[in-house]
Amino acid sequence: MIGVIGGSGLYEMEGLEQVEEVVLETPFGSPSDAYITGVLNGVKMAFLPRHGRGHRLLPSEVNYRANIYGMKQLGVQRIISVSAVGSLKEEVVPGHIVIPDQFIDRTKGVRDATFFGNGIVAHVGFADPVCSCLSDKLFRAAQTAGAVTHKGGTYICMEGPAFSTRAESYLYRSMGGDIIGMTNLTEAKLAREAELCYGVIALSTDYDCWHETHDDVTVEAILEIMHKNVVMSKAIIRQLMHDSTLLEQSCCCGSALASAIITDRSVIPAATVAKLGPIVSKYLN
Repeated sequence: MIGVIGGSGLYEMEGLEQVEEVVLETPFGSPSDAYITGVLNGVKMAFLPRHGRGHRLLPSEVNYRANIYGMKQLGVQRIISVSAVGSLKEEVVPGHIVIPDQFIDRTKGVRDATFFGNGIVAHVGFADPVCSCLSDKLFRAAQTAGAVTHKGGTYICMEGPAFSTRAESYLYRSMGGDIIGMTNLTEAKLAREAELCYGVIALSTDYDCWHETHDDVTVEAILEIMHKNVVMSKAIIRQLMHDSTLLEQSCCCGSALASAIITDRSVIPAATVAKLGPIVSKYLN
């Protein structure tokens, strides 16, 4: 099954069949909204609006753990994240697509970004934070769909909800950032712990506030570009569903926890094992 996390309208795409709404509760609380499941070109899919339908949740209020855990419960193997970003590079023009492969964390530690704790410690490898196999497929699908697409790049994940100051925007450019957003790094960390492939379709909507000849970022400007980009993101997802190798496991995402849990199994609380059921059961049972 393929999971898609993004705007509330992504599941409204031509060809999606057997559409159902699934309400889940997880040991980490409620996901952002009900999941919308369906079948597209023979592939089972699950869609989740990251900020809830109607965009009710701030980036810091999103229950990322519940969102990813729910995807795992549903049997999702690959997660495609669709999100709006600001561009930190001249060549990444608003309206372009970026498939990033790195992150820099500028959040403030207020988000729950791990499933572990409460008697169990795990340290997953995160040098390459997205699935390269899934990202390659996303890039090819985006090109085929006709999007101007940039392969690779560093995503600065800031806390928000305010946009960058001009000084911060210059700083992020000096750090080597290509795009800036508020959500994807937290998802990527949890997806890795849940042993799910994770890839990003980043929709460039603006030049943040560093570009001297462009207006500073505003919500109005973002929404105008977003309406166009959502149409393209749907086209990319539809194209991806024609990839016959989409569900083949040719990466190591599905075994990320194999050597990551360092706690002595005999001292892990039973309640913690039960709470992490679908994530750790194959290593602890």
